[in-house]
Amino acid sequence: MELTVVGSSGSFPSADSPCSCYLVEADGYRLVIDLGNGALGALQRYCGLYDVDAILLSHLHADHCVDMCAYYVARNYRVGGCPDPVPVYGPHGTAERLARAYDMDEHPGMKEVFDFHDLREASFGIGPFTVTAARVAHPVEAYAFRVEHGGRSFVYSGDTGPCAELVELARGADLLLSEAAFTYGKEDIPDLHLNGREAGEHAALAGVGRLVLTHIPPWTDPERNRADAAAAYAGPVELARPGAVYSF
Repeated sequence: MELTVVGSSGSFPSADSPCSCYLVEADGYRLVIDLGNGALGALQRYCGLYDVDAILLSHLHADHCVDMCAYYVARNYRVGGCPDPVPVYGPHGTAERLARAYDMDEHPGMKEVFDFHDLREASFGIGPFTVTAARVAHPVEAYAFRVEHGGRSFVYSGDTGPCAELVELARGADLLLSEAAFTYGKEDIPDLHLNGREAGEHAALAGVGRLVLTHIPPWTDPERNRADAAAAYAGPVELARPGAVYSF
């Protein structure tokens, strides 16, 4: 199993990175997790436009899903005809949210291009992967994911404030890909985002093998967040960067 960071910027794209997007591959199967602002262009460096097998959306804020509108165009108007619908797993109302974002009727909306499935707190199969979804602390319906294949696993926090659900989901994982949008000692808004220190605390409590910080907005100092995380977690800590590949 390989995890490629396509985009890791939080809230809006930086000069160096699109917003949240990650490509997971195993046995020739390609799963995309989140498709935020600017991510579709960058994704094509690592995967053909029509080689995506499934899409998993953590929540419906624009920096995690809005490039689904561009992907709809790429698939619907492909020279040679639209490919078969690609499965899309997202929170309740994903199909309607994306139709509104594209200013189209909700019915059929994008349902002829994407095969929408509602997420719930459960484990389920996507291709060769076992995915476990857990609700996390965010103002909208939002999920963290544990992805397992061949006895190895990583956990993606999505967007979340501090929560026990993330710790339990990540317990014993090889890697925790954790958001760290806030700065320790600066922002204090409940149930919204983690800071670097909190990401490190969650990693330590879960006993993960490695911590990778992501979703850091352009106005936040990533090195400070990395140092804050390392103060709370004794394992390897690094920053998610576009093009980075993690093999399990």
